[in-house]
Amino acid sequence: MDLQLDQLRALDAVISEGTFEAAARRLNVTPSAISQRIKALEDAAGRILVQRAKPVRATESGSAVLRLARQIQLLTADAARELGDEASEGAIRVPIAVNADSLETWVLPALGRAPRGVCFEIHREDEEHTTRLLRDGTVMAAITSTARPVQGCKVDRLGAIRYRPMASPEFAAAWFADGTTAKSYATAPVVLFDRKDDLQDRLLRGRGREPLDPPRHYVPSSTGFAAAVRLGLGWGMLPDLQTDDDRATGRLVSIDPGVVIDVPLYWQQWRLDSPTLGAIAATIAEEAARVLR
Repeated sequence: MDLQLDQLRALDAVISEGTFEAAARRLNVTPSAISQRIKALEDAAGRILVQRAKPVRATESGSAVLRLARQIQLLTADAARELGDEASEGAIRVPIAVNADSLETWVLPALGRAPRGVCFEIHREDEEHTTRLLRDGTVMAAITSTARPVQGCKVDRLGAIRYRPMASPEFAAAWFADGTTAKSYATAPVVLFDRKDDLQDRLLRGRGREPLDPPRHYVPSSTGFAAAVRLGLGWGMLPDLQTDDDRATGRLVSIDPGVVIDVPLYWQQWRLDSPTLGAIAATIAEEAARVLR
């Protein structure tokens, strides 16, 4: 395949921005020019690469070419910096996937120490699902709970986040006065992040012979999730990183003392000899070593 750099840039812009018009604005060309470049790229690849919908999405073949496009752009920008010509490539855009609890507690300080001239595009996704974004080329790196590397990626263990079943003292007294029995777990309201959140159900599966299905609140915000538990909406699995002060002051208590769930975290990134990705991985690993178990 004879793939041209301007065509690959057009593909990246179209998928990132969602429309041909927005991609044209990003690259300072006309929508017609973007359309022509995508058509030429598809002719060179011999297959359809994008679904002309709103937003524009990559086909399965398009995802493979998208990964190539982003890899080439990253390596090109790295080379420009090594040659002292940073202005020619502009800021390096690095999309990464991060789970909500890591984003709220420890990842941003690490990214704040990343090399100058890097612009992050953070995709918030559950740690058990971030590998999908690596596979389809949406992100270059991800914090994931999957130790097995995605094809074309390398993986390093970061540590683990420890979670405990927490509630306000008033909630615990009202719903668990007789202890953490199957009956109390079946009736006490529980807070979940979203319908992908399995942490609470991991605990519930070990607390009764029959499946337990208590009333559920869905709060898709790490900060909002913790606030909902503090306010007594329900109990929930909260990370030690987010609740050390609450436990010390008695604002939150464990409803099942001694029960913890450790969620391992791994850094997966494209297997590229990229100084930029290497520097980001180093800052992530340094911060993880400081705060994770």
